[in-house]
Amino acid sequence: MTEKNEVKKKSRGRKSEYREEYAEQALKLCLLGATDKEIAEFFSVSEQTLNSWKKKFPQFLESLKKGKAVADANVASRLYSRAIGYDAKATKFATNEGRITDKVEYIEHYPPDTTAAIFWLKNRQPAKWRDKKEVENLVKLGNELESMSDEELEAIIRGEKE
Repeated sequence: MTEKNEVKKKSRGRKSEYREEYAEQALKLCLLGATDKEIAEFFSVSEQTLNSWKKKFPQFLESLKKGKAVADANVASRLYSRAIGYDAKATKFATNEGRITDKVEYIEHYPPDTTAAIFWLKNRQPAKWRDKKEVENLVKLGNELESMSDEELEAIIRGEKE
C-alpha cells in the first residue's frame, strides 16, 4: 500500500484536560449554586468543552445533576419554610463593658411570608395562581349580527333586547 492509503485518522482539537477529581469539584460547585458558565470558568474551559465532558464522562454529568438537584431541593425547602412560617433556635447575649456576661437560648418564631407563598404557588401551580387568566370566548355572533337591523343592534346595546 502507498503512504496515501495509510494516512492515520487524527482527532480534531486538543486532548481533553478532564481529570477524575473534577466530578467531585463540580458537585461542590453545584451545591453552592454555580451555573454551567461559572463551572466552565472555574475549570478554565469553554461551555462547549464542559458540555463535551458531560457526554464523555458519565460520572461528571451525574455529579452536576446531583449537585443541582440537592441545591434546588434545599432552596425549595427554605422557600417553603418561609412561606408557611417556622421556628428556629436563637441566642441572646448580655454584655457589660464589652464583655459577654450571660447567654440565653430561645426559640424565635418567624411568621409566614406572603411574598414567598405567592412565589411558591405561582411556580408550583401556574395555571391556578398566575396573575393573568386566559378566558376563552366561544360566542360566535358573525352571521347572527349581520342579519340584524341597525335598530335591533341599538336595542341590544341599550339593554332593551337580548
